[in-house]
Amino acid sequence: MHKNWIAGEWVGASNVQQNINPSDLNDVVGEYVRASADEVEAAVSAAYQAWPNWSLSTPQQRFDALDFVGTELLARKAELGELLAREEGKTLPEAIAEVARAGQIFKFFAGEALRITGDAIASVRPGIQVEVTREPLGVVGIITPWNFPIAIPAWKIAPALAYGNCVVFKPADLVPGSAWALAEIISRSGLPGGVFNLVMGRGSVVGAAFIDDPRVTAITFTGSVGTGHGILQQAAQKQKKVQLELGGKNPLVILDDADLETALDCAIQGAFYSTGQRCTASSRIIVEKGIYDQFTDTLAKRTAALRVGHALDANTQIGPVADASQLQQDLDYVKIGQDEGAQLLCGGQTLEGKTPGYYFSPAVLAHATNNMRVSREEIFGPVATVIKADDYDHALALANDTEFGLSSGICTQSLKRATHFKRAIQAGMTMVNVPTAGVDYHVPFGGRKGSSYGPREQGRYAQEFFTIVKTAYTKA
Repeated sequence: MHKNWIAGEWVGASNVQQNINPSDLNDVVGEYVRASADEVEAAVSAAYQAWPNWSLSTPQQRFDALDFVGTELLARKAELGELLAREEGKTLPEAIAEVARAGQIFKFFAGEALRITGDAIASVRPGIQVEVTREPLGVVGIITPWNFPIAIPAWKIAPALAYGNCVVFKPADLVPGSAWALAEIISRSGLPGGVFNLVMGRGSVVGAAFIDDPRVTAITFTGSVGTGHGILQQAAQKQKKVQLELGGKNPLVILDDADLETALDCAIQGAFYSTGQRCTASSRIIVEKGIYDQFTDTLAKRTAALRVGHALDANTQIGPVADASQLQQDLDYVKIGQDEGAQLLCGGQTLEGKTPGYYFSPAVLAHATNNMRVSREEIFGPVATVIKADDYDHALALANDTEFGLSSGICTQSLKRATHFKRAIQAGMTMVNVPTAGVDYHVPFGGRKGSSYGPREQGRYAQEFFTIVKTAYTKA
């Protein structure tokens, strides 16, 4: 049984859940405890008590701990990648790459712990010195989703610790295994007891406790739009600092002059890899009318040829969806799209595998319009709509006509169009001849409009959320 990590000790609980492999429903990955409100309270208490000393820890202490974690993640990426693939369903190469990314994130923020800077500013008054410094917030509640069960925890936990905060971490209830493995490594990194705490369990218990407890200064959350809005509304009443990464309905614009092979690769990689279960997926493919029919027909043929199967099978390109509810959601949206008038060119059905699992064939819905539900609501699965645009200006207008604004992309050989698109697209991230999904670990991640709230994640910009600015005046 895998326990919670609280105040420097492994702590059991009476509520235990099984972690099931979506590629093989007969495969139990492990048994993991679920925290009660009392255990969450103990974790917050431990973090609160540890924070005064940890906030004054040296950059070397923080570097050593984070670098230890990063080094072990990279050394064990194959082993931990297999665990991740078993519990979440992404293919083994994708899972190994995710673990490696988590290791790189910890190493990056180990370095950032040595580079926390401030400013010395001349005062307008004689004899006065002004210093501007960055200080840690206190106790940070971290809530992460199931689709990237080790990378997203890494890019929240690592900066929180690097900047001197204490952490209470709640992973997604669906995929506790990778989070527990990460916590086990952190438990051996030399951090004092209480600086980092793991509380696995339901959001209704753990997340609610983060909001209610005044000792939790800040909450960073990645997940559904509805849950994020609820956290924001409740936390605002208590004046907690909040960071949200929510949904996306990301456009990939393909112009008539695009290199066809590049455009097809961007569309297929962006829309269907990781089983489409990423907030940066290319769920709206907007194609200029001159190549619409050719592109759509070829896209459907190549999508239909993608190999769906067990995540650990070397021949698999697309793994299963995460669970039964996500599978049903994908099926429901395919039907909704057809009822709205879109044409299903391929996929959209359950598949039989060598083992019982949540297998679904990637779906292409052609002749869609931007006002259909399938073009406006996040499906979070391997389902893409293909929308026809009259010209570049029309394509740009369609791309911006959404309540979301996370990622975006354009495929073109025109420097003029690419340059204009990068400036005019209303999204936090944009790609030119590159898939909309897939980002570097050392640069900012985040969106606009309904996709994000608060400062950016990752890279040096993470300090904007995990620190607070203090201005000090001194008269000599």
